[in-house]
Amino acid sequence: MSTPFGKFFSRSQALLGNVIFAWLSCLVCVSSLAAEEPIQLRERFFSGYEYHVSTRVDLSGTLTLPPPLSSPGTEGDKGGGKPAPKPLSVRGSSAIEYDERILDVGQDGQVRKTVRLCRRTDFRRTIGDRLQENSLRPEVRRLVLLRYQNKEVPFSPDGPLMWGEIDLVRTDVFTPALAGLLAGHPVSLGDRWSATQSAIQELTDLERIDEGSLECRLEQFTRVEKRRHARISFRGTLRGANEDGPNRQELEGYFFFDLESNHLSYLYLQGKHFLLDKDGKEVGRIEGRFVLTRQANTRVADLSETALKGVVMEPNADNTLLLYDNADLGVRFLYPRRWHVASVRGNQVALDSADGSGLLLTLESLARVPTGARFLTESREWLTKQQAQLLRIEPPRTIRASPVLEHFALEMEMGKQKFVMDYYVTRQSNGGATLAARLLPNDLAALQKEVERIALSVVVTREQANR
Repeated sequence: MSTPFGKFFSRSQALLGNVIFAWLSCLVCVSSLAAEEPIQLRERFFSGYEYHVSTRVDLSGTLTLPPPLSSPGTEGDKGGGKPAPKPLSVRGSSAIEYDERILDVGQDGQVRKTVRLCRRTDFRRTIGDRLQENSLRPEVRRLVLLRYQNKEVPFSPDGPLMWGEIDLVRTDVFTPALAGLLAGHPVSLGDRWSATQSAIQELTDLERIDEGSLECRLEQFTRVEKRRHARISFRGTLRGANEDGPNRQELEGYFFFDLESNHLSYLYLQGKHFLLDKDGKEVGRIEGRFVLTRQANTRVADLSETALKGVVMEPNADNTLLLYDNADLGVRFLYPRRWHVASVRGNQVALDSADGSGLLLTLESLARVPTGARFLTESREWLTKQQAQLLRIEPPRTIRASPVLEHFALEMEMGKQKFVMDYYVTRQSNGGATLAARLLPNDLAALQKEVERIALSVVVTREQANR
């Protein structure tokens, strides 16, 4: 489930304290500066441009679970005789701090790729009595972000990311997109304009905007730390949908634009996020505050041309692999991004691919791990009972001697559909694992290579008990 109130309250920012407001009030000189003529507010993005970003969020609210399904024979009783579920309380906080360098800007002026050095990425959320925490591991704190259709796709040139880490990064605010809060023309004090759709989506995480807008207004010119700034307020109500489903968001806040370095330097947002059911009825409400501070034209040694020389900045089959590491289950492996972990049940992990293929990994104690030959016999017998027709057998062979990894394959047909069953067995000091993959004909060779790569990466990290 995506956390309500878009990017701010999903998985990626942090606790906002009163210290920030006290700090800001000390820095801002209240006296306004008169503007004699319209002024253009524009931040220029170019390859090599660097900046430092720090964000803070806190949130609170409630979520209402859907009512239980009616039991047979209880027509008219929507809850099947059970009481309606009580709303769950939600509280959350997060903190992100990083340095970022722009690597590529398109002809339209939109930033397409950056490299980021994460200083802090912490997330904490409680739903009911369930605590969820997440952070970015130090070994992958250097990230490359690709910007595609208002979404950020991260990978680390230093090692595989876990899905939770990707989720943490992709829901962060991509600050170059906030340039859409600025007017595309010269403005004077009191002028109003609408933020671009891309900026609204960046603030709200709405995948579809059905109605509403975000109105910006140039309120005053002032000084912050003796530097001239423009203060722009914004507010609006929007209705649309994202991965949480239909929702309505009410936003209000302001930001400062540094007129000497021409960059958005500070943003404060207070908002309400209403989760709606299919009939538009409110089923959850989250309120929260978000603060972003940003310094432009910074320089960090770890992001310099020298430090990045020789670092692979383009995505490939190696640096985009994902890491699955389940300490409770006792298994670790790598897998390509077109696969995802669909479920974990008992001693089994199921993965699905984007094309409809699937893989089941089963952990076993050493005493129960079958040989390749025995696993082949068991698999043939099971498929025969499922009325599958055997077309071809690829007999067991050893892929790796230590730790042992065996492979065999069966080409099958069932219900007029052909597919390949790809099997692996590994025996290691802490136990073993079997992998059974059902692969569809399209792109079969690539799928088989991916399954082999998964099998080669499997590590049984703790002793497996007899089940």
